[in-house]
Amino acid sequence: METIVFYLILAIVIADFLFERFIDYLNTTRWSNKIPDKLKDVYDETSYRKSQDYKRANYRFEMLTSSFSFLLIVSMLLFEGFAFVNAVATSVTSNTILSALLFFAIIGLGADMLSTPFSVYDTFVIEERFGFNKTTPKTFIFDKIKGWLLSALLGGGLLALIIFIWMKTGSWFWLLAWGIVTLVSVFMALFYSNLIVPLFNKQTPLKTGELKTAIETFAQRAGFKLKNVYVIDGSKRSTKANAYFTGLGSQKRVVLFDTLIQDLSVSEIVAVLAHEIGHYKKRHIVWGLLAGIVQTGIMFYVFSLLVSSPVLSGALGVDGPNFQIGLVAFGILYTPLSFLMGIAMNLMSRKNEYEADAFAAQYGLAAELVSGLKKLSVKNLSNLTPHPLYVFFHYSHPTLLQRIERLDTTKQ
Repeated sequence: METIVFYLILAIVIADFLFERFIDYLNTTRWSNKIPDKLKDVYDETSYRKSQDYKRANYRFEMLTSSFSFLLIVSMLLFEGFAFVNAVATSVTSNTILSALLFFAIIGLGADMLSTPFSVYDTFVIEERFGFNKTTPKTFIFDKIKGWLLSALLGGGLLALIIFIWMKTGSWFWLLAWGIVTLVSVFMALFYSNLIVPLFNKQTPLKTGELKTAIETFAQRAGFKLKNVYVIDGSKRSTKANAYFTGLGSQKRVVLFDTLIQDLSVSEIVAVLAHEIGHYKKRHIVWGLLAGIVQTGIMFYVFSLLVSSPVLSGALGVDGPNFQIGLVAFGILYTPLSFLMGIAMNLMSRKNEYEADAFAAQYGLAAELVSGLKKLSVKNLSNLTPHPLYVFFHYSHPTLLQRIERLDTTKQ
């Protein structure tokens, strides 16, 4: 039975890799240096050719990094690398929680160190070549250190608590662990922008002026209580522009990238803001949080049925039930179900994007939103012609052309 599970795990890893590379290849078949007729007002010839070159560079880089990761995990499976790391961890300490934390620390730190050269190349070569990178070596290094510390404190603390619950509660493990993770998820939804973001970026209240007045005027029209509008120094790392909505209740806030303010007009920013407010008004944030909670509950329930099975650990070369090895095996075996849930989440997300666009259009901002989206697409060198299957499996947002066509229908 252990052999069957091992080959099933290996088959899932291989199938996932081949499928993703096939979808990536399909996406390349839509590339062309000729601007599609419906999008000629978005790019000029030079900018469009640059966007195609950017996609080709990222595609080649993705092939390299994904192939490296694939070969690494296959090697770990074939040569019992996970069992070796587990033996190292358990030789240091026999404590179940500490050995698990050490196991994942070795795996996580090792994976991060191996991926760092790729991250450096992506940031300082590809992004630099196409005029996006603003990250300094100092910022890059400090981001790494902060990421490690957060992973150790938050990820390690949560993992230790989950293992403790598993050791003490038996059949109730999945329910209690689900409850703990749900509380953490809600807490992070409320306070992520207050607690985590400031560790990496500076957020300042939007200054009094034409933009703030326009935003406040629209918020009043839409019946939306908005106290917190912040500007984040996105230009510290990249020239790409964005905006997002975060928080719930009294903790909600709109965050505008400083690059967005530089690139869009006041009316276009208000239209983008109207879209974000539409997400809140339509309760997309709450429904998205609930959907994530349900997914987590399903995952913990299935995991609770398998984690104590010696078959999972045995498939990866470890005798007897072992939490960390069982978690690694389960993570791979769960991939097909996670993949299907991801498709459902993307479908819901794309539907929500259309509804948020329609909300902005209700206030006569369709033209401004379209104009702003076009500018952002040019600024970010976005792919205007992705393959439909790639969109179906990977896009959380509709394509620019789909959004424009839907907004044109809304206006009519």
